[in-house]
Amino acid sequence: MNIAFRVDASAIIGTGHFMRCLTLAGTLKVRGASIRFLCRHLPEYLRDMLSEKGYEFILLSGSATDSIEGDLAHSHWLESSQSSDAQAAVQALSDRTWDWLVVDHYALDARWESALRQSAKQIFVIDDIADRQHDCDILLDQNFYADMDTRYTDKIPGHCRLLLGPRYALLRDEFYRLREKVKPRTGPVKRLLVFFGGIDAENYTGRVIDILSAFGFEKLVVDVVIGEKHPYRRDVELLCAKMQFACHVQTTRMAELMASADMAIGAGGSATWERCCLGLPTLAFSTANNQFRQINDAAAKGLLYVPEITGDFTGLLSIHLAALTGNNALRTLISHKAMSVVDGRGALRVVRKIGCTAIKMRLATSEDSEKLFGWRNHILIRSVSRNSEEINWSDHQKWFTGVLSSSDRVLLIGELENVPVGVVRFDIQDNTAEVSIYVIPETDLTGAGQELLQSAEHWIKRFRPEIREIKADVLGSNERSHRFFLGADYYIRYTAYSKKLYDQS
Repeated sequence: MNIAFRVDASAIIGTGHFMRCLTLAGTLKVRGASIRFLCRHLPEYLRDMLSEKGYEFILLSGSATDSIEGDLAHSHWLESSQSSDAQAAVQALSDRTWDWLVVDHYALDARWESALRQSAKQIFVIDDIADRQHDCDILLDQNFYADMDTRYTDKIPGHCRLLLGPRYALLRDEFYRLREKVKPRTGPVKRLLVFFGGIDAENYTGRVIDILSAFGFEKLVVDVVIGEKHPYRRDVELLCAKMQFACHVQTTRMAELMASADMAIGAGGSATWERCCLGLPTLAFSTANNQFRQINDAAAKGLLYVPEITGDFTGLLSIHLAALTGNNALRTLISHKAMSVVDGRGALRVVRKIGCTAIKMRLATSEDSEKLFGWRNHILIRSVSRNSEEINWSDHQKWFTGVLSSSDRVLLIGELENVPVGVVRFDIQDNTAEVSIYVIPETDLTGAGQELLQSAEHWIKRFRPEIREIKADVLGSNERSHRFFLGADYYIRYTAYSKKLYDQS
């Protein structure tokens, strides 16, 4: 699968858009996708990061006569017209067919996206502010908003699928892995994390360090994180040295630092969901206009502590900092609530929606009979089957031979690097297929069931194009399977009830 990204990073834009695209690219690459980044603005150290990860990179440029005027609130971010940028992007993608084009840019809208339809089969937009029209097939907004379900009404095509909320937050794998080891915070604040994004043009980092110094918080263990191109980097490093705070520049240990902290101070943006995933109570405030709704709606949900700070920044922040550090119960409540909303598996969910999976499907053969016999009789598989009884060998052989010889039944085995991970069967009638699926017990792959189902769906669409609908029959008591199919975009078509009647004579 070939996937391109159109994203920028600069002192004005920040690095958040780029970093979340980089996270998505990493999850896609693991599943075999070829990745290319198209950028008009990208600092040298971020270009080096792309090179280190093995991604293709093309720097876009506009014509000398290009007008940079635009009618979007963030048009100035582009420093080019949308039409010129689109022409450059089309040229940069002209060497091959692209399955997806991912666009994460407030200065681009439906006009640019429509122009790129000639270059990509499908377009995936990442947005946060819902202030413009889009021409896309999937739109992701990973933030929590009170009006989440209606924010993009009349702003997207009718066929566009919406991925909304922090369950789709694009977090790196280390956040999910560490989440298994951390617990909701309790007890006093002994370690504090300060992070305001990679660039922090207004130097909120330095201002917070001053507050910690002036108001008696120097007894805390404090980790301060800044980006390599922080405009006040030297000043921050000197302040940290003076206060004996640890200063981490362009760290690769962000998840570890968050997991170790008892509380954080920082801005909104993507880091909000990283902190929530690890249950880190945060005193947050907006450092950009697009963050105001994000953090305030999240605070109303109980995910953050967001004070209203107007006027005397130093005095008000000091008051709220003392209030939160002194309220163990409130921090514990925020920590529990945050972890319940963000589980760290958002990137996996997004990749499945895109249709990129590492699982390869193949037709079962006569050589698979014995393995299937063992898998089907495993206690975990029998417990969720229509027939929970153990199958004997002769009955299995008869069934297996019948399936392989039938034109109306398809038996598939999913493999990851040639190792079986699951089994899918389709029973076909006319243009409908009923699916039965199970993951092989002890398979070590997060989200294996969803990826297995998705791979099977792609197989059936490719090799049995007459199939127009897939259905699944789930036992009423099997809540796990109900959640599984609902999570895979299946919908409940009808509900069947039954009642056993006993002879009472």
